[in-house]
Amino acid sequence: MKQIESKKRVFVLCLGLIGLLMQTLVYGWFWFNVYYPIVNAPRYAGGYYVGPGLHLYFRGHLLVIAIYFVLVLFLSNTYGGLKIGYLKAMDIFLSQIFALLMVNIISYFQISLFGIRLVPVYPMLEVLAIQLVISFLWAVFTNWLYRSIFPARQMLLVSGEYPVDDILRKFNSRQDKYNIVKCMNISEGLMQIERECIEGYDAVVIWDIPTKERNKLLKFLYSNSIRVYLMPKITDVLVKGSEQLHIFDTPVLLLREYYLKIEQRFIKRLIDVVCALILIILTSPIMLITAIIIKLYDGGPVLYKQIRCTEGQKEFKIMKFRSMRVDAEKDGVARLATKHDSRITPIGKFIRACRIDELPQLFNILKGEMSFIGPRPERPEIIAQYMETMPEFAFRMKVKAGLAGYAQVYGKYNTTPYDKLKLDLAYIENYSVWLDFKLMLLTLKILFTPDATEGVEETQTTALKNSGEN
Repeated sequence: MKQIESKKRVFVLCLGLIGLLMQTLVYGWFWFNVYYPIVNAPRYAGGYYVGPGLHLYFRGHLLVIAIYFVLVLFLSNTYGGLKIGYLKAMDIFLSQIFALLMVNIISYFQISLFGIRLVPVYPMLEVLAIQLVISFLWAVFTNWLYRSIFPARQMLLVSGEYPVDDILRKFNSRQDKYNIVKCMNISEGLMQIERECIEGYDAVVIWDIPTKERNKLLKFLYSNSIRVYLMPKITDVLVKGSEQLHIFDTPVLLLREYYLKIEQRFIKRLIDVVCALILIILTSPIMLITAIIIKLYDGGPVLYKQIRCTEGQKEFKIMKFRSMRVDAEKDGVARLATKHDSRITPIGKFIRACRIDELPQLFNILKGEMSFIGPRPERPEIIAQYMETMPEFAFRMKVKAGLAGYAQVYGKYNTTPYDKLKLDLAYIENYSVWLDFKLMLLTLKILFTPDATEGVEETQTTALKNSGEN
């Protein structure tokens, strides 16, 4: 088993690097044949010679190309463009689009800096077009090759008292990678399950079983070198964010009250203010046009203000462009938007899909009520509903609410509240300034992911009844 996994890693790494080298070679050809002659040519202003162009030796060319390769490698890895076999081919291609677009923008301004003027942009668009064709073909080919060599894992699912329909649906959506061969319930007995586990499965999925039985089963699977996919409980997420200490010769995990250091608070606030100001300036034409269209559509208010909760459950008024009818909650009952919600206006559907409705929250960030990255703010009424079955929901309000967050990047709009809570706690317990930057980059990608903007399914309004842990 270990040899197979090692081969998979080497195989995926080689395929990923070959793809990045092809992208870099395209850029290198255009650099040598198009852009370098431009920046190397003597510079003139008003018909007068003002200085020589940039002259590079061979090592200088290698450095320019190496910088490009490093940028492509970094952003492709950040966006998931190297997860061959793990993500679907189109997901890998979408990740590569964002990575290549950002790297080529950076490289264009780098070349312009070399030439001390803006160089023609058309060749860089050619570079991007060729790279996208290569990226698409390579993503399809490598995923096909991976599936041909490495078949789906044959897996056993061990569950507890809660239904497994949701997780089965998720695994079944990726039958090219995972194949749940059999399901067993912990009530069948631990010994029976252990005997089944050693019947040649590639992995075992442990899905929400009592802690006592889970720990015993984990030790058994570990001792038999069997791969495990484990649904974490809230306490697992908290422990993962702990600090490891050694008291004399005893290892100890330290969990303490969450807090941001003073320098972290300063940097986070500085990033919020600077980014909010820049985006307000850049998006002001979009916001003005959106406001006019909403007003002309039904004559109602442009902005929708609603009470939400932020750090310490402090209430504030969040601002959004109105995407629903004026009488959307005329009965006074707070409810989440559902998929295909009839209350959403035609204009509302568009601005929600493009995330334009969220732009006024930039002013909430400037006021200090929100941050760019953090758990999404919820309504007090919804929080009260959640806390009836999930008292741990209060943990996510240890930090300031955010415009985007861990749950929005790694989950979906219709991810269950219990899973969203665990994602938000993973962010809180592993906070760093770098993590904020990474989530900002990944947020750009999910802006173009349709299912991230959908409402919750109708059946999820009762999902809280199935949340909790043993």
